[in-house]
Amino acid sequence: MVLVKSKDMIETAFANGYAVGAFNAENMEMVEAIVEAAEEMKAPVIVQTTSGTLNTTPPEMFYHMVKAAAEKVSVPVVMHLDHGDSYVRCARSLRAGYTSIMIDASKKEFTENVTVTAEVVKMAHPMNIPVEAELGIVGGKEDGNEAEKEVYTDPDEAANFIAQTKVDFLAIGIGNSHGFYKGEPKIRLDILEAVKAKTGNTPLVLHGTSGIPDSDVAKAVALGIAKVNYATELRDVFTKAVQAYMKEDSSVVDPKKYNTAAKNAVKNLVKQKIKVLGSDNKAAF
Repeated sequence: MVLVKSKDMIETAFANGYAVGAFNAENMEMVEAIVEAAEEMKAPVIVQTTSGTLNTTPPEMFYHMVKAAAEKVSVPVVMHLDHGDSYVRCARSLRAGYTSIMIDASKKEFTENVTVTAEVVKMAHPMNIPVEAELGIVGGKEDGNEAEKEVYTDPDEAANFIAQTKVDFLAIGIGNSHGFYKGEPKIRLDILEAVKAKTGNTPLVLHGTSGIPDSDVAKAVALGIAKVNYATELRDVFTKAVQAYMKEDSSVVDPKKYNTAAKNAVKNLVKQKIKVLGSDNKAAF
């Protein structure tokens, strides 16, 4: 199947009480693992790259890897820019062929966040490319995205932000944090409910999901989260699989061998998360 845009995929999930998994990829093996897992689970899926990842592998190269993987399967696949750090980054990703864009100006003051986001929306919407933004700060540190502390999303500000920017999806801060949590995560589902009540039909996004119990993720999905991001857990299982392979056979020099083990580990994790989100058997959205 050719790459698709994320708007119909996410809005359908939002309307039907499940979420689409958005999985960060760092290399070809992770791309293949994510797409093959979605095919086996008959699930729509989003493959995404952060700005940090694109500092080492350009969006043109990632686009063609994901496009090639998507053309081998029957399920819909989206190519998404995660945490786009500038207008220029978003523009280059659009030119490369990405079918979904996030601009993250959440660390800026509200009015500047609105201005930056609205400019990206103005660029992307004429191309029929949907835009995700963030309001409230997701704490933690991951791949160049760092915040000293999380800031909860204000429900009234969220409604105002959507009205001013015309953004398609909104990532919110409800106690979630990038990277692995140092303690037990405390997700504020009451804030999620309040934001949902104010923002109506705009699908909401949960970042920083690695380490949040699956049961809490499922509760958030039931309350209006329609896109869920996973990154750190995928990197963790990939790296540990390589380490385990090298420990078993330290003489190996063929990357295909340990990368295949790592790919399979990521694939199994993605399949498990798709089940948690309820997007299995939802490919024909």
